[in-house]
Amino acid sequence: MSEAHHPRSECPINAAIEVFGDRWSLIVLRDIVFGDRRYFRELQANSIEGIASNILADRLKRLVESGLLTREDSRPGQRARYSLSEPAIQLIPVFAQLGSWGLRHRPTSSALNARAELLEQGGPALWQEFMDELRHSHLGSGISPRSPSVRERLNAAYLAAASSSSAARRC
Repeated sequence: MSEAHHPRSECPINAAIEVFGDRWSLIVLRDIVFGDRRYFRELQANSIEGIASNILADRLKRLVESGLLTREDSRPGQRARYSLSEPAIQLIPVFAQLGSWGLRHRPTSSALNARAELLEQGGPALWQEFMDELRHSHLGSGISPRSPSVRERLNAAYLAAASSSSAARRC
């Protein structure tokens, strides 16, 4: 078994940190969850943090090995598609709480705050709806998402905040 299956201690916090506690793993998962980026080039080209290709390749490999992502085998010349596993989908409340903490304790932009604020306001009911939506799109299970989907609502909040902050800068 790989090191990811044998944590240094039996502490559950340590066990979780060993899987996704590095600088990039949660960012890669964030971009798959919220940006619906499922291919290597999409993840790299749209990374607002500017992840290097070797780091991204390593993190994707680690996330697959740890069971947080699955990689659809591709034939030569085809792009490999990544999907969230159930354990990764269950990180939605963690993402929501991290976003809430970041809103309160770190400098952030109003446009990027919008999704965290919506997740915070929606609480566990919205998180569950989003997890069900992700199960449908990544695992092929569950019912189809309602319209507008959680992802559509999160993106609409982001776009509205981005256009407001752009308009405010022009004034």
